[in-house]
Amino acid sequence: MHFEKVKYANLNSRQKENYNFQKVAGELADYGYNCLRLNDDWQGADFLAVHINGDDVLKVQLKGRFTIDDKYLDKNIFIAFLDAEDCYLYPHDTVRDNVLALNKINGSKAWKQTGAYSWPYLSKWATALLSEYKI
Repeated sequence: MHFEKVKYANLNSRQKENYNFQKVAGELADYGYNCLRLNDDWQGADFLAVHINGDDVLKVQLKGRFTIDDKYLDKNIFIAFLDAEDCYLYPHDTVRDNVLALNKINGSKAWKQTGAYSWPYLSKWATALLSEYKI
């Protein structure tokens, strides 16, 4: 059998979501988490990450890039995304509050109208902000 790596850019949106889930789940396995994919968003989560200690369960929303969105507020949601070879997993509400405290998006039209914002790439400030959440 011959294996050929796929090009992420050639995948459709559903295939990208599946790809991202597998990559993030692989990263979390190194930290003792088993990831269970949900058929539909449950309390804002795409999957659950259950730790081998039997106590820790993370509700995780999978994104294609760094995102904050008020629809995840007060749901104890973690956001996971890949940036090139790096994987990030962050507590949504904490990072949202930190972004707002830095006044990076507060005046933007998108944030005012939708309560959501995402970045197509990580700037220096975002990389610094997320550094502790890189896994």
